[in-house]
Amino acid sequence: MSEKKPSVLEGFKAFLMRGNVVDLAVAVVIGAAFTNIVNSVVKGIINPLVGAIGTKNLDSYSSCLEAPCKVAADGTVLSGIPIRWGSVLGATLSFVITAAVVYFLMVLPMSKYLARMEARRKAKEGTHEVIEVTELEVLKEIRDALVAQRGSGHDGR
Repeated sequence: MSEKKPSVLEGFKAFLMRGNVVDLAVAVVIGAAFTNIVNSVVKGIINPLVGAIGTKNLDSYSSCLEAPCKVAADGTVLSGIPIRWGSVLGATLSFVITAAVVYFLMVLPMSKYLARMEARRKAKEGTHEVIEVTELEVLKEIRDALVAQRGSGHDGR
C-alpha cells in the first residue's frame, strides 16, 4: 500500500499558514514603512546638524583617488575616481538610527514584558507546587493518624 503524499499546493498552503512566515511578512511591510521615517529623520534632522559643520547633504562629501575629480550634476563621473564616503556615512547613520529605534521601542520593551510574564508564571508554579506539597503532607499525616488510631484501637481490646 502506498501512502497518499500531500500535494505541492497543500504543502505550499501549510508553509504559508505557519506563524513565522506570516510574522516575517508583517515585519517586511513594517520595515519598509519604517524606512521612510528613518530617511526623513536623517534628511530632516541629521543632515542639517552635519550641515552646521559643512554641507547639508551628506551625499556631497567625497574624496578623490585620482585627481582631478569632476562629476556632472546628474552624478555621472566625468574624470577621476571619486570615493563618495558621505553617502556611506548617511546610510550608516540610517542603519544605526533604525537599529536603535527598533531595539529601544520594540525589542527592549518586549523582552522586559516576556521576562515579567515568565516571572509571574514561575511564581504561580512555585505557589502551586507548595500547595501540592502541603496537601500531600496533610494527606500523609491523616494516613499516619488513621494508622495510629487503628493500631491503638486493636491494642485496647
